[in-house]
Amino acid sequence: MGGNPMKCILAAICCVAMCSMPALAQKKAAMTDQQFVDFAGQTDMVEANLGQLAATTASSQPVKDYAQMLVTDHTSDFSQLNSVAQQASLTAPTAIDAAHNKMMIDPFQKLKGAAFDHKYVQEMIAGHTKAIAVYKKEADDAQNPALKSYAQQTLPTLQKHLDGAKALLKAK
Repeated sequence: MGGNPMKCILAAICCVAMCSMPALAQKKAAMTDQQFVDFAGQTDMVEANLGQLAATTASSQPVKDYAQMLVTDHTSDFSQLNSVAQQASLTAPTAIDAAHNKMMIDPFQKLKGAAFDHKYVQEMIAGHTKAIAVYKKEADDAQNPALKSYAQQTLPTLQKHLDGAKALLKAK
């Protein structure tokens, strides 16, 4: 194929893009119930762990109060999740896995004061936004009725956490 090499590159890029469009158009595969239990368990443990850290490390009292609420709520949610998982013959995680520890916990270990508060609140907004989307999907698509009910019942708490984090961000 003679001619301009840029035209060849552009044609190749267009071909790849067009060939991948059907894959992009497909719906993302739903989580299995076990994958949801893993996600929910990791989320609860990370949120409770970060909440404990924030309750002692944050510089502002409103952030400390918010963090303590998350510790209480996510500890309770984790207990409910364990019960529901057992009923469904599924296994909830028992510890934060290495990936979540490295991604979610470690970055906060070096932060102090206002920098900690800001990153913590931003992470709570991002994390709860993702969790709400996953829980809504599980509430709609779960195979197990107990998991479906758990997801539906937990959504208002997650929304309360998201709203609280957004309010903290606005108050800054």
